[in-house]
Amino acid sequence: MAVKIKDLPDKELLYGHKACQGCGGAIVARLALKVLGERTCVVLPASCISSVTTIYPQMAFFVNSLTSAFPAAAAVLSGMAAACRAQRLEDVTLLGFAGDGGTIDIGLQSLSGAVERGDDFLYICYDNEAYMNTGIQRSGLTPYGAWTTTTPTNNNAVGEKKFKKNLFEIMMAHRIPYCATASVGYPLDLLNKLAKARDIRGPKALHVLAPCPTGWGHGPEKTVEIGRLAVETGLWFLAEYEKGQVKINYNPKKFKPVQEYLIRQKRFRHLGEKDIAVIEEHRDKEWEILKKHAGRVE
Repeated sequence: MAVKIKDLPDKELLYGHKACQGCGGAIVARLALKVLGERTCVVLPASCISSVTTIYPQMAFFVNSLTSAFPAAAAVLSGMAAACRAQRLEDVTLLGFAGDGGTIDIGLQSLSGAVERGDDFLYICYDNEAYMNTGIQRSGLTPYGAWTTTTPTNNNAVGEKKFKKNLFEIMMAHRIPYCATASVGYPLDLLNKLAKARDIRGPKALHVLAPCPTGWGHGPEKTVEIGRLAVETGLWFLAEYEKGQVKINYNPKKFKPVQEYLIRQKRFRHLGEKDIAVIEEHRDKEWEILKKHAGRVE
């Protein structure tokens, strides 16, 4: 059933955190707990969110939460799933909540193993496209052309020279029961996907674009706008994979110019016309692949 905003509980299960103003990751966590509720156990690897919510003696998560080693979030979820089976607990949601570095780089082996085992949990990667917690270093999900402290743009350098890994396709390759992409710019889409994932047994994964004002160089009031523009320019897609089939949730007839997205962020302001053309070409190729996936059933 579709989520109705008016039916969401007023009670907050994430508040009092010390995240930066406009933090996309904090928005994702707050919305997730609105849907998943109090019977949720959260595993947090080293990340922005674990740092700003677990500063002793203050705790910002008002559900059970555990901070794991950087690469181990999904392995800890597997252990929790085994404990729930042993105690016959069927009304608990096990939630992994990790950044892009703790998911696609340091935590990928653990996530792959947990998904392959078929354990019952929901894993959310809030993607702010760099290791923001430790000083804005590039990750495997940093987009082409982006400035980070490890992909500098001085001396006419382009910044990040590689394109993002495709976490959606990686999870699809595991034949996972359910995986999806989302963005803070489309909160209702995110809420509906959270509700669907909650009610599916087995491993589920959501890859959510979570703009970071500090690392991306935009105003904190622009987080949702930036998240929406990423989708409208085609640089981020909204899709889901279930029962061997891909469904595209937003398929614009025409993309907005990518400059509208890039120019609003300091990390891209060094890019020239040739760099933008490279980004557009890669975007179009990614959409061709996505549409091919959507046109077939496994």
